[in-house]
Amino acid sequence: PLAEKLVSRGIMQLDKMAETIEAFAFGAVAAGAGTGAAAPRSVEPVLSVLPFDNLSTDPEMQFFSDGVSEEIIQRLARGAKLKVIGRTSSFQFRGEKKSDAARMLKCSHVLDGSVRRAGSRVRIAAHLVEAATHTTLWSDRYDRGLEDTFAVQDEISEAIADALHQTFTSFSTKVDPAVYDLYLRASPKSFAPDEFAAHIALLEQATQRAPHFAEAWGRLALLRAWLRFYQPFDTRRQSAALIRLEADRSLAIDPLNADALHARFFVVPPYGSFVEADAAMAQLRRAASPEKDMFHSRFLRAAGYVREGTEVAERAFRLNALDAPHANILALGLMSTGRVRESARVLEAIVDHVPGLSFPVANLMRAYAFLGEWDAIDRLLDPAAGRTLREFEEGLGFINTKRNPTPAKLADWRSAFEAHAARTGCIDVSRLVYAAHLGLVDEAYAVLDKAYLGPRGNADDVIGVDGYTTGMLFWEIMPEIRNDRRFVRLCARLGLVELWLATGKWPDCADKVPYDFRAECERARDIPKESFNF
Repeated sequence: PLAEKLVSRGIMQLDKMAETIEAFAFGAVAAGAGTGAAAPRSVEPVLSVLPFDNLSTDPEMQFFSDGVSEEIIQRLARGAKLKVIGRTSSFQFRGEKKSDAARMLKCSHVLDGSVRRAGSRVRIAAHLVEAATHTTLWSDRYDRGLEDTFAVQDEISEAIADALHQTFTSFSTKVDPAVYDLYLRASPKSFAPDEFAAHIALLEQATQRAPHFAEAWGRLALLRAWLRFYQPFDTRRQSAALIRLEADRSLAIDPLNADALHARFFVVPPYGSFVEADAAMAQLRRAASPEKDMFHSRFLRAAGYVREGTEVAERAFRLNALDAPHANILALGLMSTGRVRESARVLEAIVDHVPGLSFPVANLMRAYAFLGEWDAIDRLLDPAAGRTLREFEEGLGFINTKRNPTPAKLADWRSAFEAHAARTGCIDVSRLVYAAHLGLVDEAYAVLDKAYLGPRGNADDVIGVDGYTTGMLFWEIMPEIRNDRRFVRLCARLGLVELWLATGKWPDCADKVPYDFRAECERARDIPKESFNF
């Protein structure tokens, strides 16, 4: 598990935080690291719900045991004053590793338990421990028939609420245990396309057998939305319609179902629809989801609110510090605000522990390029490491040119940049940012005048979660694209000017560029937005 790789990197203080925290990174466990150290007492409760132990002889019951913990996390997250560690981080502590959870996760309370199934009966034991004193605040045992599974979960949540003086809502629907098993088996682990497809098939069965099961409809919409990121753009319009339909089925039963609200947000086009995306994010932020801050951070940076987005990412990371996507979002936030060395440290930890992921490798290469650490890039690209960059491979041309920006290298990069736009008729904003950063500002805007922004629905499109996003437009370490007043016209075509004028909330760059940004936005009010219908 990831916990074995965590080592202390000392005491640090994050921006906007008065207190200091101990930082950890992935690596070898420090010699003598034991289980006796207690987590420091927090100002407010931070709870980690560990995966309940499966004490049954049937290994398939592990799905059920994990499901008990997972649904408790979802319910507890609805408490406005209670912070709950994300499932990805807390579920890495099983068996003997559970004694390390409080120290590693820096939580004030730990909920643990076990599940034993015998025939049609189930026994669930649970106990709540204060980490600082190792005091058991509450414990109980529930013997029920499997038909009472949801009632048992409600009782556990209510008992925890009494112990922590919180109030929580209960599960929205009651379903047959066999249907519930399908739902539990469809909990994503690797977020790989093949896994999504298999889990979608299980959830389609669950929703057919229990049309009133809001959670299954929500998870079905969410996993289909994730899978959509890996589909060709010419198929995405049809899948988006199905995702919205499934999300609506869930929200009609439970208006705050977090999975369904995530799915709705994911299918908003990344260009031309920032007002709609802002409204979808506002809905999502009202839901009970430990992951919502991660996506809120990403949206804020895409809309130009770089520093706020990074602050949100730092808060989210503290509650899910062992999750690679959370760490990657934090690293991108740090890099976008110029804290490149900190970003590199976070990315190094991800790459060391999960070398098969492509996105942290590509982001780490960019960090090293800005730090001028070219030998480190060579080590990442060593064929012996067996790493792949997938959709990020096109960034190698930029990195190699930045490494050695001779006139010949710049001419080659410019030729490739212009040839790509001429051949495809479209351009991604990352290429524009790269060109301007390499000193080709006029060339970038000349290409932009003739090119369509975004994908065309053909083989040249960038596929993946990070394809066609606007966050890089606002990186503080690459200001060249923004320092030209033509930047505002670009933002108008993307729909960003519409957002800023509608909300009156201006991006970080508004007071940093060498021209009157707000006046330029007003003049660009009527520039048509790009049509982005995928």
